[in-house]
Amino acid sequence: MKRILPHIYLENCKEAIEYYQQTFGGEIKNVQLADGMEMFKGHEGKYIHAELHINESCIIYFADVFGETQKGNNMWLMMDAETEEELNSLYQKIAENGHIKMELQDTFWNSKYAVVVDKYGVTWELNYSK
Repeated sequence: MKRILPHIYLENCKEAIEYYQQTFGGEIKNVQLADGMEMFKGHEGKYIHAELHINESCIIYFADVFGETQKGNNMWLMMDAETEEELNSLYQKIAENGHIKMELQDTFWNSKYAVVVDKYGVTWELNYSK
């Protein structure tokens, strides 16, 4: 596995990531807006992805909330797999006795990706960059 990254979902992501940048330092990178994407129609101006690179080994992913969330369930962990085989294995193991929120699939950002809630209620984003 390459790394595990926290992924925080918030209302008003732009304001929040700027706050965290002022608090922790670092650089905001890879901001992607919902604008012009059919699957995010009605959410124009919202962040679908942004990264705060505090240093080389500390990166936090952020996104706007699309739908309901509650404090405490707005942070997911993203596992970035080394190989597609590792991704498939993680997907099967975490999904066992868990709940699949998004089936494993190819994405527009050139990765294989899934979202699975494990049997303990932890939400995992599983990603393999092609």
